[in-house]
Parts: sequence; C-alpha cells; structure tokens
Amino acid sequence: MKTFRIIGRNFRDAFKGVFRNFSLSFASISCITITLIVVAVSIVLSNNVDNFTKLVERDVTIVAFIDNNATNEQIDEIKDSISTISNVDTYEFRSKQDITKEMRESSDVFDSIMKNWTDDENPIQNTFQVKVKDIEKIKNVANQIEKIEGITLVKYGEGMVEQLVSVFDFVHKICIGAVIALILVTAFLISNTIKITINSRQREIGIMRLIGASNLNIRIPFIIEGLLLGALGSIVPILITIYGYNSLYRNFDGHLFSPFIKLIEPVPFVYITSLILLAIGIAVGMIGSWRAVKKYLKI
Repeated sequence: MKTFRIIGRNFRDAFKGVFRNFSLSFASISCITITLIVVAVSIVLSNNVDNFTKLVERDVTIVAFIDNNATNEQIDEIKDSISTISNVDTYEFRSKQDITKEMRESSDVFDSIMKNWTDDENPIQNTFQVKVKDIEKIKNVANQIEKIEGITLVKYGEGMVEQLVSVFDFVHKICIGAVIALILVTAFLISNTIKITINSRQREIGIMRLIGASNLNIRIPFIIEGLLLGALGSIVPILITIYGYNSLYRNFDGHLFSPFIKLIEPVPFVYITSLILLAIGIAVGMIGSWRAVKKYLKI
C-alpha cells in the first residue's frame, strides 16, 4: 500500500508540475506534437515505400522468348537450363496459344485481330516467365537466360526496375534517418524545457532536500512529468494518423497514382503506428526529463 501511495503522490506532483508551469508545458507538448506528426508521416511513408518495394520484387518477371522453330525437346532443355540458374525462384512455360487466348479475353480489339489466326500465322512466341529471389541480381539472371540456346529475347523492364528499387530504397533510408533525427532533436528540446522548469523551481527542490527527500524522490516527479508531456503531445499525431490515413486510403482506393503502387491496409497498420508514436512520445519525454534532472540538479 505504501508503494502505491508513493506512486500516486509522484503522479500527483507531476500533474501539478505540468499545470503549474503551463506555458512551458504547453511549449513542450507543442514541440512533441509537431515532431511526432512529422515522425508519423515518415513512418507511414517509410512503411509504404517498403511495401512498394516488396510488391515490385514479387511482381517483376523475366520474360524469355523462345525461338518459334524450337522443338518440344529443345524447350525441355531450356527449362532444365533455367532450373540450374542460381537466384531463380519460380519459372513457368507459357505457350503462344495460352498467351493468345489471354490477350483475346482481355480486349475486344485483340479478339477481333487474333480470332482468325492459325498456329502457323500466329507471330506470338512461346515464353518462359521467371521470377527471382533477389531482385538486385535480376540482371545477372536475365543475362544467363539470354545465353541459353533457343532463347531469342529476354525482357524484364531492365533499367527501370533497378532504378525504381534504388529510389524506393533511398527514400526508405531517408525516412528512417529523419525519424531518428527528429526523436533526438525532440529529446534535446524537451530536456532544455525541463531545465527551465527546474531552474524556476530551485527553491522548491531546496525545501525538499531540507526536509530529507532522497535524490530518487526529487528525480521521479520530473521524469513522470516528462512522461505526461510525451503522452499529451502524442494525442494529436495519433488522431491525425488514424483518421488521416484511413481517409487517404479510402479517397485513393488503396493505391497511389496507379493500381501497381498499393497502400498498406489501414488495419492494423494505423493502430500499430499509433502505439509507436505513443511509445516515442513517452520515451522522449522521460529521457529529456532524466537528462535535465541528472545534469542540472546534480543529484
């Protein structure tokens, strides 16, 4: 019971400290709020960029065109050669009849043009569609497939795929760096704000020492005060994250610019992000307070 009373008293003192120094507390909360909004944007952007990259890696396919004069035995040999290439994940043979049927079903224009073609008149080639394990090595796989006898052409969106993955990776790293930098800056600003609070309460701290308060008893209310500032500062960013991202997802039908660039589904993503923001806010507030107390109270 005594422990609970001490904890309750510390929280009470922390609440009093927040409202007694409201202007400074408001400055701290505003600082945390603005920072966490930017952090939320960075987290959302970073995770979606990571999702885009995974979609690219999953969907990019090497299309290897087979010579129209290749026999079934030669096609089997090509298949065996592809299977021995390292970094190949899956591969599938697509006959020109299957490709033609798929194209006719996808468009009335194609159907009108292709419906009277015989097998001999059909210019479409048989293909192997190959997916790789590591997209960064896709060019090496494509070059090896191109050297196989009976393969006339290899296409996978060369150049564009590597550039797209490179851009996504760069943006992802920038977002992570921005989040870390913002957290450090916020901790520093909170620390400075708490320092001002401590300087304005030196008389109160002196009285606490005179009546025999331990270093821990002096330190804890300030740390809890930082916790409260962090929690209060995270409320607005959490609301913006939940309602803003849900609205973005609905308005853009779950993708940006094209169906290829899909957004992460809001649930449970927004709630996980909200918990991260709350944890960052609380941690930054407590760390900032702890630094200020340790350095300036010299206790």
